This record gives sequence, C-alpha cells and structure tokens, in this order.
Amino acid sequence: MNKLCRLLAWMLCCATYTSAVHAAQPTTLLVYTAIENELLDTYKTQFEQRHPDIKINWVRDSTGVITAKLLAEKDAPKADAVIGVAATSLMLLKQQNLLQPYQPAGFAQLLPSMRDQDTPPQWIGMNAWATSLCINTRLMKKYNLPYPKTWQDLTNPIYHDQIAAPNPLSSGSGFMNLSAWIQMWGEEKAWQYNDALNKNVKMYVHSGSKPCSLAAQGEVAIGLSSSAFAQKLLKRRAPIELVTFSEGTGWEMEAGGIIRGTAHQKAAQTLLDWLASEDVAKIGADFSGITARQAFMTEEGKAIYKAMIPNNLPWAAEQRDAILATWRQHYEQR
Repeated sequence: MNKLCRLLAWMLCCATYTSAVHAAQPTTLLVYTAIENELLDTYKTQFEQRHPDIKINWVRDSTGVITAKLLAEKDAPKADAVIGVAATSLMLLKQQNLLQPYQPAGFAQLLPSMRDQDTPPQWIGMNAWATSLCINTRLMKKYNLPYPKTWQDLTNPIYHDQIAAPNPLSSGSGFMNLSAWIQMWGEEKAWQYNDALNKNVKMYVHSGSKPCSLAAQGEVAIGLSSSAFAQKLLKRRAPIELVTFSEGTGWEMEAGGIIRGTAHQKAAQTLLDWLASEDVAKIGADFSGITARQAFMTEEGKAIYKAMIPNNLPWAAEQRDAILATWRQHYEQR
C-alpha cells in the first residue's frame, strides 16, 4: 500500500511539474512590421521586459510589402498583429475585414488624428513622420547647388540625377508623397509635378529611409525622405542637413492593430495596450519627435507638426490602388 501511495504521489508530482513547465512557456506573437531595423530590438526588449510572458517574433519589410503580404494571406492569416506600418495600410486592412476591433488602455490619451474613430477602434497610431529632404552639404558645395526652398524648386534641371526618392509601390513614404501632392494641388497638377520631378530622380528605392542614407553616402545630393530617418545619420555626424518645406508637407503615421482570427488574442491585446503607453511615446519621441501622445512631442517635432498638411488619410487609403496604378504606368520602368 505504501508503495502504491508513493507511486501515486510521484505521478502527481510529475503531472504538476509538467503543467507548471507548460504554464511557464511564454506566448509567442508573430508580428508583421515596417519599423526601422535599428529600432526592432528596442521595441522587442522593452515590451518583453514589461511582459515576460509574451515574446515577439518579427517579420519585417517595407510598408508596401507588408501590406501586400497581409492581403495575400487574407483567407488564412499567419500574423497575430501588425505594428509600425503606415496608417493608410491599416485602413485598407480594416476595409478588408482583416483587423480585430479593440480599444486599448491609454486610447483616450492619443491624438484624435492618430487613432481610428470607430467604436471600438481597429487600429491606433504610434507616431508620425513627415517628408523632409536630406541634403548632402559637401555635394551641394561641390556642384554649387542652391538649397531648394519649395517643392517646385526640385524640378529645376540643375538637380538632374541628384535626387533619390522612395518607390511608392513598396514604400509608405513614397505613397505618402503622392497622396500629399494630390491633396495640396489637385490631381492634374500633382501628376504634372511628378513628370517634372521624375526627370531629376536618379533612382527610386525600396524604402523611405534609403534616400537619406544615399544622400549621407554621397550617392546623391538630395534624398526625398524624412527627418525621422535622418536622426541616426546625424548622430553619426553624416554630412547632411534637413529641409522641410513650410508651404506644406505630407505625413503618415506608424500604426498598429490586431489581425482578426489570431489564436493569441489576449497577448495581442496586451501588445496594443503597450503601443498606446508612455513607453512607446518615448520611443516615438526619439524616432521622429511627433508622437501620438502629444505631451511627448519634441520641439523639433512640434515645428514639423505645424508644417504637416491636413492629411485626409481615409481618402488616401481609398485611393491607394488607383494612385499606385497611375504611378506604375508612368514611372515603374525607372
């Protein structure tokens, strides 16, 4: 009898230990993102420190690629969440019924312009970035080039083959520029401007950050990019200066949402709670200075915020396919 009791006790201990081991295993979230590579560890580390029971597994690419991937997987979603992707893409995913409604803690602290207006919301903004020029000071001096002061200045033939721009088919920043110009000037004038600008563009590149890197490397004199993507280069003392046009500049925001049908809904909701928190606002302040929580905006961010156009993001999301189709027809062979 004693042997039987000891055997039962041993089996009970094993079962308890096994259950405890399984319970201790963290939940892994598959998160699609367009967050800049150098910030991925920051987001992952800070979140996992706050929530050690949840781990993030990134799938990272540019906004356009991530958007296309999520749409292609619509009937059999693989991701649990998407973060750091342009809000217009999140709106498109919402239209396709790919996002799970959820109002995170801290939602009320976010700027109305940087959150979904539905109740409950399906996405939230993290931070915004606006178009700025990254200008290589050495090349400007070498070729005696004037600093552009307006958008129209960039069409001056003096800048022929001296401009790098983001490809809107893959880059959220590239699409952001097209959308802004159409909103600022009307469709006809905006495409006329693109025709003129295209003559000076040496190369269209995969992401919004790459033009700034190319300018810093001296491949071009001007990179059509964003001040947010220039910060790391400025810290490394790259020979670049930033120019933002006061006449108006396009902007977008990094946003996040939960993919409908996730098997890890509670963990995904925890991630969205964290995206609306002060932690992420502080990361956004370092990245672009233009945070969804206005209290964390930097002075530089506030100045750029004033130059940002009253961007109709829902319209941009609705018109995205048509705008990109027009660009593809005229400029994709570049």
